[in-house]
Amino acid sequence: MASARKTLLTGSITFVAGLALWLFGLDEEIFIFTPSKVGVVLMVIGGLETLYGVYKSVSTDDAARRQS
Repeated sequence: MASARKTLLTGSITFVAGLALWLFGLDEEIFIFTPSKVGVVLMVIGGLETLYGVYKSVSTDDAARRQS
């Protein structure tokens, strides 16, 4: 269960960091990349990781119910 919580936490943090880059990086442009575009990518990765954490927590709960 700790692994599922860890995945949920890191996914949420990644999503929030991407959201902050997307919101506050619209007017900025760095030589190689645009912070708003990196923010969108981080939001997608964070969202997928959060969904995977939800899946892991649900599947471990189901497995524990089946054993009892």
